[in-house]
Amino acid sequence: MSILLALDASSSACSAAVLRRRAGADDELFTRFEMAPRAHTRRLLPMVDEVLAEAGVHPAELDAVAYGRGPGSFTGLRIAAGAAQGLAYGLDRPLIGVSTLAALALGAHRRHHFRWMVTALDARMGEIYVAAWQCRDGLPEPLLDEAVISPSRLCLPSGHDDHDWVGIGSGWGLWEQIPLEVQAEMSQRLPEAEADAADMALLAMAELEKGGGQPAHLVQPVYLRNEVAWKKAR
Repeated sequence: MSILLALDASSSACSAAVLRRRAGADDELFTRFEMAPRAHTRRLLPMVDEVLAEAGVHPAELDAVAYGRGPGSFTGLRIAAGAAQGLAYGLDRPLIGVSTLAALALGAHRRHHFRWMVTALDARMGEIYVAAWQCRDGLPEPLLDEAVISPSRLCLPSGHDDHDWVGIGSGWGLWEQIPLEVQAEMSQRLPEAEADAADMALLAMAELEKGGGQPAHLVQPVYLRNEVAWKKAR
C-alpha cells in the first residue's frame, strides 16, 4: 500500500488531496478544493489537516509528498513549495513536483474523457504558459514542451492536425489573440478549468511507483519565465 499527500496553490484555487493505493483495490482519494484568491497562506495547511483526518492517515504514514510545481502564480508556487518542503523534510519523505499544466490535462481527461489537449495558463504580461498533451492509458503524455510564449505564437504539434483538440485553462481566455489556424482546430475550450491537487496526487503516485521523488531540499518551483529570461540574457 502507498499513501501520498498532494497540495497546490498555483492559481486562484487552493487544494489538497490524499491518495491511498492498494494492490488489487480501487484508489481511495480524499480531497479539498476551493477558490481562494489571496487566501492560500490561510487555507492551505488547514486543508492538509482536513484531508489527512478524513483519510484517517497520520503524517508519519505518508510515503511521499507532492505539490504543484508550476508554472503558475509566483506567490502561490512559493507558498505550496514551502509547505510541501517543510512536510517532506520533517517526515524524511521524498518530494515530487507535479506540472500544473499536466494536472490540468489529466483533470480534463478524467472528467470529460478528452484525449488531445492544449493546456494554457494566463501568464500576464501578454504571455501564456502552454503545453500540449495526448492522454494514453489514463495519463497525459507531452507532445509540446512547456513554454511561455505570446498567444499569437501558439501552434499545434506537427503531424496531429486531424484530432479533436480541446483548450484547457485560463490562457484560452485570450482567444482573440490565438492564431486563426489554431482556433479552427479547437473543438471546444474550458478556460475556467483550474489545476487540482487530486489530479496531482494521481500523477505523483505514477512517478513514485517508477521510483521518482527527490530529497525535499532539491525540489524547486518551475516558473518558466525565469528560464526564458536567462536564455535571452545568455
